[in-house]
Amino acid sequence: MNAALISPDWLSQHLDDPRLVIVEVSSKPRDEAEYFHGHVPGGRYVFWKDLCWHDTDREFPEPGVMARRLGALGVDAESTVVLVGDPIQFATYAFWVLSMTGFEPHAVVLDGGRRAWVEQGRPLTTKLPSVALCEVEPGRTDTSSRVGRDEVRAGLNRPERVLIDLRTPEEYTGERVSGPLVPFDHGAERKGRIPGARHLFYERLLRPDGTFKDREALRVEFASVGVDHESDIVCYCRLSHRATLGWFALTRLLGHDNVRVYDGSWTEWGSVVGFPIER
Repeated sequence: MNAALISPDWLSQHLDDPRLVIVEVSSKPRDEAEYFHGHVPGGRYVFWKDLCWHDTDREFPEPGVMARRLGALGVDAESTVVLVGDPIQFATYAFWVLSMTGFEPHAVVLDGGRRAWVEQGRPLTTKLPSVALCEVEPGRTDTSSRVGRDEVRAGLNRPERVLIDLRTPEEYTGERVSGPLVPFDHGAERKGRIPGARHLFYERLLRPDGTFKDREALRVEFASVGVDHESDIVCYCRLSHRATLGWFALTRLLGHDNVRVYDGSWTEWGSVVGFPIER
């Protein structure tokens, strides 16, 4: 297995390993989550904001807070957290946040997330696991993979900067703010893209079942928008979940170093007074 990515086959063979803590990171709150209609055996449910965001601020938790949240899910010093995304980008987002709060050594992403597991006909259960409260030592904060709006703006004309927009074509061209499947078009005050952004629809990184394409295919996709190992790469989308798919593929699968996520993404950029927009 890859150090950061495990296959459904691998997980199927290790479901009885007590050191694995399987966590389904859902895009939906508890009353809407598919988890409760069937999930990976042993899996625990968490709503993505409850795991990844500060309790009140639009910010990420401190390592001590993340340690308590992981402990409440049954994570201790010997655990490996298997992040099952529903959909997959919520697992890569959680992995990214864990990397910034010092817990990456404890975490892996299930390739394809819930979608691939279900489509491959693997076992599901509605049984809720018994979870014992555990303790895990806080890690160290490392926000080197995060970039803010002011630095993004300052780099707009730099030739080495590759700004990758991973949203849908409709969002990139300015037809919509949200993707076409979202019934209510929302998320920013203006439509469009960050000037100079190159479009790489996130689904181009994935196979039809939601698993990542092989490394050579991923290299081809990123090369199509001008990425090489000398590039200063910034990924964004609307709220940064899809952006973390690009970050994860580039850094954990392809070995690029200089890749950051603009987590404010279009939700922030498209609403800030005086910031430039391209359509």
